[in-house]
Amino acid sequence: MHRDSDLVHLGRTSAAAVHAVNPPLVRASTVVFETLEQYRQSYQSRVFESSRYGRSGTVTAFELQEAMARIANAETCIATSSGLNAITAVLGAHAGPGKHILVYDGVYGPTRIFCEQSLTTLGTRVSFFNDGAEARRLINDDTSLVFIEVPSSLTMQMLDITQVCAAAHERCIPVACDSTWGSPMYFNAHALGIDISIHSATKFINGHSDVILGLITGTYSALETTRQWCDRYGSHASPDACWLTLRGLRTLAVRMPRHQASAIEVAQWLCRHPKVKCMMFPVLASDPGHALWKRQFSGGAGPFTFELQPCNEAAFERFINALKLFGLGTSWGGYESLVIPAIPYALRSVKTLPDEGRLVRLHIGLEHAPDLCADLAHAFDQMDE
Repeated sequence: MHRDSDLVHLGRTSAAAVHAVNPPLVRASTVVFETLEQYRQSYQSRVFESSRYGRSGTVTAFELQEAMARIANAETCIATSSGLNAITAVLGAHAGPGKHILVYDGVYGPTRIFCEQSLTTLGTRVSFFNDGAEARRLINDDTSLVFIEVPSSLTMQMLDITQVCAAAHERCIPVACDSTWGSPMYFNAHALGIDISIHSATKFINGHSDVILGLITGTYSALETTRQWCDRYGSHASPDACWLTLRGLRTLAVRMPRHQASAIEVAQWLCRHPKVKCMMFPVLASDPGHALWKRQFSGGAGPFTFELQPCNEAAFERFINALKLFGLGTSWGGYESLVIPAIPYALRSVKTLPDEGRLVRLHIGLEHAPDLCADLAHAFDQMDE
């Protein structure tokens, strides 16, 4: 079936028992067995795919994992308590004394912090790279994982994924990617050579701003060490979060084109505004990463960033505070539009913002795009007071 049909029908196996379209929400801590043999068999199956104890998941989690694996063109999926938990599980599973992890310089801020402040205490050496050529130079015999995010967090820079994967796979090193921005709708991570694909399902996959959840996809072989890590450290997802995310998944194919169309309309409007110095959105033909984006993505509904013309802190604050349809809050991917000051980690300090280089990140929700443009126009006007 077409993926749009899969999104409606996958993950509904357990619904047959109660003749319901939606699978029932199954909460459980204890799972009981009728015989000792059944109990023993439960420990022969893969953790997070069979009910042996509540932490391993219930049928609600298994339904979501099966559906996500299918739409991500993967063999299996692991659900975790958050997107960051999924990231740290993958990194932690490949870390250890004497190991080297190579990380793209543009990753999500908390990912970088975990690498620099937690992985190093485990005896892991962490290096950062900016492009495929540098990745090839830095890979060595101790490298256990290459971790990327595309596009880069906040600054939206593109990376040649094929080049990075080729360099890693020549040395039999797995590549993991934070694939949240593209979602499974617009980013076929595994087809590009990525072994482990990570999604903050908190974002587009759930889409309703009421869940914290992470999803990891790949082959059984690629995820084996991560699966063991999650079992050892209790990186489980709650059945309630899985149930809500399975509900949100049903409308992913409807929501994403609307997010994309509105994001493009608002971004093009911003390109023409005199108070905007630079747009950072690879979907736009004017973006330096546009050619790579076209090769690696089938769409782009994700958030984008723009740089303001030089202004002082007071004008910047008036602009942010004047926005009414854009909520000031962390996260993105829900139905509502959001704004945050975009301060890339390790690139600028929160306390010492210069008058130039002020970045604003927008998430374009499901509101009417002209209304969002009008809201931005009003906020720009307030900067001159």
